Amino acid sequence: MFQSPTDVAFSLFGFPVYFYGIVLAIAILIGVYGAYLLYKIFYNRADASKIIDFSPYIIIIGIIGARLYYCIVNFSYYVEHPLEIFYIRQGGLSIHGVIIVGIIALYCFSKKYKMSFLKLIDAFLCGTALGQSIGRWGNFFNSEAFGSPTNLPWKLYIPITHRPTEYINFEYFHPTFLYESILDFLIFIILLLSFKKLSKHPGMLACIYLIMYSFARIVVEHFRVDSVLNIHGIPVAQLVSLIIIAFASISLVVLSKKNENS
Repeated sequence: MFQSPTDVAFSLFGFPVYFYGIVLAIAILIGVYGAYLLYKIFYNRADASKIIDFSPYIIIIGIIGARLYYCIVNFSYYVEHPLEIFYIRQGGLSIHGVIIVGIIALYCFSKKYKMSFLKLIDAFLCGTALGQSIGRWGNFFNSEAFGSPTNLPWKLYIPITHRPTEYINFEYFHPTFLYESILDFLIFIILLLSFKKLSKHPGMLACIYLIMYSFARIVVEHFRVDSVLNIHGIPVAQLVSLIIIAFASISLVVLSKKNENS
């Protein structure tokens, strides 16, 4: 059994600094640096420095996309509390928002910097998997992203203030943040081991990441009891994951045929 010690790491000039923000910052920096190294090693050493140039913009755009997606999914709440849209220190970011907006941003930067879009998303999505495995621990400190009640040895204690109403009398839950963190790290390892071979076919690694992560998210989401929005009983995260799987699978087939013809 384990539990989050606290959500506040320390105070700076009277303002609380949250563990969530610290973990997220570390995850982002490691993810982006990982993308830079992968691009430098497997694709184009000369162009890799351009990633450092536009990475600050990618990070900002990614955070905005993550927050906007989360607020849209929770529209009924934020339409009544609009100022809280800007309260991101305590959580409320969605990886699906990062992926969707990030891919669009990378396409724009690939045109601006005259770089291969497919090579960029290969490197960045592989780095994203590593960043996700770290970033999920921010949910641990926030006592969020947990699953149904359980008495397993690795059960997670959730404070009563964070429990859904229907589970108010339960203390221990599945640590789904941990499940996803482990799966994300395994995805990163698989992509890393495949990078040398598949880097000869740009875009395929990105598609494989999207498919593997989406399947992992569908599985993990099945355990969660704090999903923010459901449509006919199905979590939005699962529906979006299914759409991504379909899109990535089609893209993978197209890229495979293109590689065969070439």
